[in-house]
Amino acid sequence: MSGKASTQKSRTSGKSSNREFAVITYCFIGLFLCTMGYFAYFQVVKSEDFINNSYNTRQESFADTVVRGKILASDGEVLAETKVDKEGNETREYPYDKMFSHIVGYSTEKYGRAGIESWANFNLLRSNENFLQKTVDEVTEEKSMGDNVVTTLNPLLQEISFRALGDYKGAVITMEPSTGKVLSVVSKPGFDPNTIEEDWDTIVKDEYGESVLVNRATQGLYPPGSTFKILTTLAYVREHPGDYEEYYYSCSGQIQEGNSKLKCFSGEVHGTVNLKQSFSESCNTSFANMGLNMDSDKFAKTCSDLLFNKDLPVEKMDSSKSSFVLNDSSSTSEVMESAIGQGQTLVTPLHMLMITSAVANDGVLMKPYVIDHTETCEGNTVKTYRPQSYGNIMTGEEAALLQEYMSEVVESGTGTKLKGMSYTAAGKTGSAEFGKIKGQSHAWFVGYAHREDKEDIAVAVIVEGAGIGSAYAVPIAKEVFDTYFRY
Repeated sequence: MSGKASTQKSRTSGKSSNREFAVITYCFIGLFLCTMGYFAYFQVVKSEDFINNSYNTRQESFADTVVRGKILASDGEVLAETKVDKEGNETREYPYDKMFSHIVGYSTEKYGRAGIESWANFNLLRSNENFLQKTVDEVTEEKSMGDNVVTTLNPLLQEISFRALGDYKGAVITMEPSTGKVLSVVSKPGFDPNTIEEDWDTIVKDEYGESVLVNRATQGLYPPGSTFKILTTLAYVREHPGDYEEYYYSCSGQIQEGNSKLKCFSGEVHGTVNLKQSFSESCNTSFANMGLNMDSDKFAKTCSDLLFNKDLPVEKMDSSKSSFVLNDSSSTSEVMESAIGQGQTLVTPLHMLMITSAVANDGVLMKPYVIDHTETCEGNTVKTYRPQSYGNIMTGEEAALLQEYMSEVVESGTGTKLKGMSYTAAGKTGSAEFGKIKGQSHAWFVGYAHREDKEDIAVAVIVEGAGIGSAYAVPIAKEVFDTYFRY
């Protein structure tokens, strides 16, 4: 009996050992497959991002064997290129001086890079010249030509936006709502990338507080003023889906709740207005009334849905995070001010452009992008960047309602300078108060324009300290729209 028991115990022990061995073997095989899978994923998806990281010093070694490629506009115009003299000295040149300074950026040995020069550094220092030419370059110890980066930028729209903004500080940014292609990015004051190294100390010292290196279009944070009423309207409709059309308010030019008082811009009296009229005439007291009668958490949820307090889903652009801080503990004054885009609410022009573009695109937000493709110095395509959808940030029905209201702004409200054109425009003006001096305000306009024969275009304009949006921002948008649909 003891012999049989011993034999059975031995067999049981052997089976257990085999199972343990099999488990260990499968674990190692699984780890190996996972490692190989991640390696393949890294090579295909993440390697370029890793190499293009600004902290990766390996990039600097590329410049020893490659002449930095060109940055081109969508029509092939040169926005940045490296010139090499007879002695082999390389100089980075920017033909448009200040006009594209913030979006194209700069590339220096001493102070690093910014803009597309930084985001696409790896692409510009990588050469995909034909094999024969690269072989000749190696034999003759000549540098190969780096790949070119072709952007989505439209030089004509950039120039018009730059000139229209004039001597004001501010920003103008445009894009195609249906694709996310960024067409122009203007920020003032600007800098000359051709002399950035010589001017660096003066720029950094910033005696007059101009923040020249900040791209106001994507990084500048401003109170949105009445452009924010797009969000307040959406939040109100979401909270009152069955009766928002029955909304009426009698505007006497001011509203008081307890010790908190708020006036319509310039003390204007709008009389009895419904929701659509409140929007088109930009009635502050009506919107303050809406804010007082809305659930703060639901209001904040709508703002979150539209990407407030979140990183923006943008491709190859540096952007700031917009903020909305209203909650149940907010004071009456904060509620009223937040409903009209004042208080502690801050937003970038890029963010307002994205919201406007989603309205124009039936609720679907396309991720903004500024690099269309890369190509060899001979013009052969290396990599193409396709439009990408972020998804719906509002329903199609909600977008249609906002389209109707924004169209009314142009037809009968504060944006009538855009009425009767060869295109159909819609938008929202804003005059955002700032600072301690009463009456100081930034001029805002966000909107889009449509015509059957071209892609729609959306624009965000902010003119710092100018005053009324309808007087200063709308004319800039009109110049942009006129130019876009003229050519």
